[in-house]
Amino acid sequence: MARPVRARWSVQTQHLPERRHSAGNRLKPTVSVTLRLAWKQGELRVAEPLPVAQEPVEVAAAAAASPTPPDLDPPGASSMATIHFIGGEKGGVGKSLVARLMAQYLIDRQLPFLGFDSDRSHGALLRFYADYASPVVIDDYASLDKVVEAALDQEQRRIVVDLAAQTQRPLLRWMEESGMLELARELGIAVRYWHVMDSGRDSVDLLARLLDRFGDQLDYTLVLNQLRGEDFDILEASGQKDRALALGAKIATLPKLHDAAMTRIDARSTSFWAAANDGIGLSLLERQRVRVWLAKAYGELERVGV
Repeated sequence: MARPVRARWSVQTQHLPERRHSAGNRLKPTVSVTLRLAWKQGELRVAEPLPVAQEPVEVAAAAAASPTPPDLDPPGASSMATIHFIGGEKGGVGKSLVARLMAQYLIDRQLPFLGFDSDRSHGALLRFYADYASPVVIDDYASLDKVVEAALDQEQRRIVVDLAAQTQRPLLRWMEESGMLELARELGIAVRYWHVMDSGRDSVDLLARLLDRFGDQLDYTLVLNQLRGEDFDILEASGQKDRALALGAKIATLPKLHDAAMTRIDARSTSFWAAANDGIGLSLLERQRVRVWLAKAYGELERVGV
C-alpha cells in the first residue's frame, strides 16, 4: 500500500508599509505571503525559500505532478470578475453603508476592486474611499459603459457600484437597451444586485418590482439592514423572500452598530479600519464595538460571497 502523502508548507510573511487614503486615514498594513511546494520521493516537501513579493497574496507551486494549491480567496469568493450593484432604490436604507463595508472588506482581504459612486451630492465611496472610487453618471450611457470596461480590465476584479436613491429606472433602461446582461454572460462577467432593505413595506414593494422586471436574469442578494429596524415580519409575510430564494437569491443580515460609534465615524469621515484601530474620537470600548461589528459583518459577506 502506498504510504500517505504528508504536506509541508513554507510560509514567508512580510509586513508592508501602511497606506493612507486621501482623507488621511491609515489603511490596514498588507502582508505578502509566498508559498512554494515541491515533490520529492513521493512526499510534498518545502522547496527553497522565495523572495517575498511586494504584491498581495501570491502562491507559487513548483511540482511535476502536484495537487492543486489551496484557494486563498475567502469562502464564497467569485473566481471571475463581478459587478456588484448596491441598490434598493429607497433613500436611507443603508445602500452606501453596505458599499463602504464591502470596500473595506475587499481592502482588508487584499482583493482587487474598483468602486463607482453615483451620488452626485454626497457620495460615500468618494468621501471615505476616494483612492478606490470614481464617479459614475447613471443617466449617461458612456459613463455607465465604463463599469463593464473596468470589469474586463482585470480577472477576478470586483466592481462595486453604489447606487443613489431613485437611480434604478435609468440603470435598468441602460441594461436593457445595451443588452448588458447578455453581454456580461458572453464575457464571463457575473452581475449581482444587492437589494438593501429596511423593515418597512416600501422595501418589500421595491423588491417585488425588481423581481418582476428581471426574474432569473440577475443574481440577487437581499441585505436585511438591522441598523434600520430588526423586525422583518412584513418581508416574511409578503412571500417575496421565498420568491427571491426560489430564484437563487442569497440573504445577508447587516448587524446593528451602536449609534454613537456610527455617528462619530461618519462625522470624522474615517474608514472603518481607521475607526477600529486608530479610534480617532472613539473610546476604547467603542473601538472594540466597531471591531466586533466588522467581524460579524465580514462573516455575512463571506457567507454569501463577494
